[in-house]
Amino acid sequence: MDDDGLFETPGAAARAGGGSLNANTHASAPLAVRMRPRTLDELVGQSQLRAPGSPLRRLVEGDQSMSLLLWGPPGTGKTTIASIVSQQTDRRFVEVSAVSAGVKEVRAAIDAARAELVATGRETVLFVDEVHRFSKAQQDGLLPGVENRWVTLIAATTENPFFSVISPLLSRSLLLRLESLTDDDVRAVLDQAIVDERGLGGSVKVEEEALEHLVRLAGGDARRSLTYLEAAAGAAASQGLDTVDLSTAETAVDRAAVRYDRQGDQHYDVVSAFIKSVRGSDADAALHYLARMIEAGEDPRFIARRLMILASEDIGLADSSALATAVAAAQTVQLIGMPEAQLTLAHATIALAVAPKSNAVTTAIGAAIADVRAGKIGQVPPHLRDAHYAGAKKIGHGSTYKYSHDQPFGVAEQQYAPDVVLDRAYYQPTSLGAESAIKERWERVRRIIRGN
Repeated sequence: MDDDGLFETPGAAARAGGGSLNANTHASAPLAVRMRPRTLDELVGQSQLRAPGSPLRRLVEGDQSMSLLLWGPPGTGKTTIASIVSQQTDRRFVEVSAVSAGVKEVRAAIDAARAELVATGRETVLFVDEVHRFSKAQQDGLLPGVENRWVTLIAATTENPFFSVISPLLSRSLLLRLESLTDDDVRAVLDQAIVDERGLGGSVKVEEEALEHLVRLAGGDARRSLTYLEAAAGAAASQGLDTVDLSTAETAVDRAAVRYDRQGDQHYDVVSAFIKSVRGSDADAALHYLARMIEAGEDPRFIARRLMILASEDIGLADSSALATAVAAAQTVQLIGMPEAQLTLAHATIALAVAPKSNAVTTAIGAAIADVRAGKIGQVPPHLRDAHYAGAKKIGHGSTYKYSHDQPFGVAEQQYAPDVVLDRAYYQPTSLGAESAIKERWERVRRIIRGN
């Protein structure tokens, strides 16, 4: 299934067509395929891309040769846009799936496009679905076709292309960002599918409550909404009904498909929201995002690792038990697995969310690393250097070192840091939680060490 979910190429990595995905659509094809928009004006949502004078409209209406990189969530129209470009500019349409294709298939598609261009003058739209799954070598294989304009490349990705697409390909393509569809957009898609001859053709009515249910479950995904509508209409027909009510819709779609792409942007967005909610001490919001990750099939070990990082990054010495809790949770996840481990993850999530917060550990190591990278290294004071070899004391190594345990309060007044950073105070404890007591002790100890 392609990223847009509207076209499938069983058993093949590439497909060549006569210019449109819609051209040979059979009545038995899925509703989402039959209702694929044929022109930019039929495309729902993405008004910023369809506006007069926009790059996409110039490409379609001006028949310009321009490679596109389409970045957006599933079901927002990426494959549809590729089909529209192909159909309205009378170009051949060739699709390559990054899931199943290799360098050989990519080169074959480009070679075939070049041969077609030489023989007939007809250009080719090469649609690469899920381009972020291509390796660097596979993405490099697309460059000759793009640079020489043997193909009009349209690549689709759900991941941030600045991280997942090589720079040469990114710089040679026009990046278009597709936004999630609104509920009104999805409602318009469903309303059209109910009456359109390509869709249900008015053969079934959908009650308002049922329609609202389908819109809500779609989560901004046009493909998903049409899939749910088709299931609901089929369920009604199987019962001899000509109306889809709420009960029928709920039966056909027995649970919400969580709007979360474990391999795409949603993965990073939900994880980010989870961590920020724990950091912000909102246990309820954190549990919501945890539930979304669990329901989406996220690796529980990944969640546990993020909690361990957060325990030091955002809590630190304000509650040192937070790290022990996170480590214990990670070990428990390894030992018992899912679904039972969801209890452990919830336990750790709540504990870390309600714990007092301090980023003093984070800022301390950050400041220290910044000084080192800035060249503030300095010589180790002679009395701290290794004195466990013959002749060390003759050159002054360790000769004046004061053993801390022999000093009052177990703290020795002597220089520890190199001269170049002697006045630096990296660790700045807060007065939050247990760190308030640590702050008092650390300030006393620092004064003793530095003799002030």
